[in-house]
Amino acid sequence: MGLFGRRKSREEKAAEIAGKVASGKGFYGRTTRAFLGQEDFAKVQQSIGAYNSGRDVQQLLAAGVPTIPAVVVSIGDTGKLVNYDPVVDLVLQLHGAADRIALQTIVSKLRIPRVGDQVLLIADPSRPGAYLYAGDGVATDRPEA
Repeated sequence: MGLFGRRKSREEKAAEIAGKVASGKGFYGRTTRAFLGQEDFAKVQQSIGAYNSGRDVQQLLAAGVPTIPAVVVSIGDTGKLVNYDPVVDLVLQLHGAADRIALQTIVSKLRIPRVGDQVLLIADPSRPGAYLYAGDGVATDRPEA
């Protein structure tokens, strides 16, 4: 511990700045909102929200939150990219349920789901009744030799 408290890591600083930009608060948020138009600022907010939902899914999976299997009914391209990964519109059907769920989420460009594929969802703790995309459940880590 330093003289003035714990120093923040680069990731913590970046997440803090991204949060301020998304909320339009602080120097970075106000500057971004001023230089971008309302429409472009909304796109920035949406991209940061998509990034944060991906981070939340990783934390929930690490905490052992149960996943829910679903089948891809349709997939559509939004034309947006976040870190070169596409943002897509997914329509999913939960196993054993008649209702369909529509999500807009980031998917890996190497593992884009196709119609009929099984994917995993996690119940969104911040929005009851909503779900977060958790991938296809296939581990992408390379085994150590």
